[in-house]
Amino acid sequence: MGLLLSLGSMKYASMLKSRATHLLLVDDNQNGLLARKSLLEEQGFVITTATNGEEAFDAFSKGKFDLLVTDFRMPKMNGIELIRSIRPLHPHLPIILLSGFAEALGLDSKSTGADIVINKGANEVANLQRSVARLLARHMARKPPSTQKAAPTKLRAKAKSV
Repeated sequence: MGLLLSLGSMKYASMLKSRATHLLLVDDNQNGLLARKSLLEEQGFVITTATNGEEAFDAFSKGKFDLLVTDFRMPKMNGIELIRSIRPLHPHLPIILLSGFAEALGLDSKSTGADIVINKGANEVANLQRSVARLLARHMARKPPSTQKAAPTKLRAKAKSV
């Protein structure tokens, strides 16, 4: 299984190099927001942040995102309300919901609309890294060929002549 994860990680890393992957990160806790932003930027992602669901919803009108990571409890619009507002407009957008109360509140992908729900705590960083990689790999594989970066013309011509 380690080999499969390594091969998957290599494929994922090559996808990231072909274009910038833009994530929207939403949390009202400034320390948590900055820590997650730093972690994801170290992995090569372009990060836009918002401190509540309303700011995040507005960000979607100004830019395109490959993945959304949102906290559950926030003022003005919580994470589930944000997901319910975004899903009709971006039905295939990968979404991760973070909560310190996921288990206690029974939050899961069915009840929240998120693709993955991560409980904040000791394993949060590893779970977030693994979930972002898995969702983006699945999202990139699902995109129609016309939206993926095409190979340079010379390479395509050379491949046909071989």
